Amino acid sequence: MLSLFTGAGGLDIGLERAGLSTIAALETDEDAKAVLRDNRPGWRLVGDGNVETADRWLTPRGLGLEVGELEVLAGGPPCQPFSKAAQWSSSARGGMMDRRSACVYGMLSLLETFLPHALLIENVSGFLNGRGSAGPLIKERLRGINARHGTHYQLASSVVDAADHGIPQHRRRAIAIAYRDDGLEPRLPEPTHSDAPVRAWDVLADLSSDEKPEPHGRWAGLLPSVPEGRNYLYLTARGGGEELFGWRTRFWSFLLKLAKDRPSWTLPASPGPSTGPFHWENRPLSVWEQMRLQSFPDEWHIDRPFRVGRRLVGNATPPLLAELLGRCLVRDLGLGTPEARSRTLLERPTLLWSHRTDVPPPCPPLPVPTEFREHIGSHEAHPGEGLGPAPRAPRVTGETARTSA
Repeated sequence: MLSLFTGAGGLDIGLERAGLSTIAALETDEDAKAVLRDNRPGWRLVGDGNVETADRWLTPRGLGLEVGELEVLAGGPPCQPFSKAAQWSSSARGGMMDRRSACVYGMLSLLETFLPHALLIENVSGFLNGRGSAGPLIKERLRGINARHGTHYQLASSVVDAADHGIPQHRRRAIAIAYRDDGLEPRLPEPTHSDAPVRAWDVLADLSSDEKPEPHGRWAGLLPSVPEGRNYLYLTARGGGEELFGWRTRFWSFLLKLAKDRPSWTLPASPGPSTGPFHWENRPLSVWEQMRLQSFPDEWHIDRPFRVGRRLVGNATPPLLAELLGRCLVRDLGLGTPEARSRTLLERPTLLWSHRTDVPPPCPPLPVPTEFREHIGSHEAHPGEGLGPAPRAPRVTGETARTSA
């Protein structure tokens, strides 16, 4: 596998568990590269890690391969241009009009350079569909590659919820696979945990860590007044608690808390002080706890400052999801020896957690603290769909990245 946008290694860890090995990795972030060196010193971090320009210097021969010998080209391009969350920020999502999406062109150029057996992409749900998505561009470029090289790349894609596959986190991701050879059709993994998801308690109950980040910010003292599994909506006229906010006038993750008996909500990479999900102990999640909720193995260490670690984990592909995708590649492409392939496909996924039977009941919420009681009163609700604040318009800086590529 040639790994692009490797980050903290989530995609690579899972594909490694499925039997694939990383021949080289491209990553620009120095903190992410330090994590990769700490955990996998044998992985080769090549060049400056910039996927956008790598086709100018990275060749199959440079990795000891011939054109067509690479089995998998895999990566999750930076998601900010396609993220729903970004449309409320000053750098609103612009899709393929966003300068940061230039790396998508670089990824496709490397595909044409190496002509691997498979292309695997993981990204936010808006990456392939919707306004400004990369889907049409990728399909058009694949048609051009096929015409020039006699290949048969056809993009098969789906949006999955990681929780349906045993990851203890609701995380909607777009998965796309394209196979080079004619007659091969990707078969994405079937949901296995839709009715019995792995829960936050299943993966966090046995953690005994001194790292318990302190909550901060204007509203931190309200966390004990929000029930487990709820958010600020509890403290509105329709929520059941005392009314401190208007109904649906804040973003969903405002004062959002985990429930022990449910999967986590999506872990953000750079949350504000009031952005959850928070631990049921009324505090931010530690990096280790976030890694468990992302399905990282315990032996994988991210020894970086808290904010850096949280960003790296929040941006990562859940390794268990990657392991399941890797098994699909191994099966469809017939990789490895028959014995190793059979063993990989029949064994229980290595990163899947078991359910615990000792889930305690939720702690009841506490009364609103004195310092917040001045906010109790009548508050206007959101006026309705399409009538409230609108997302920011995309801000495009410079020319659209390599639009003629």
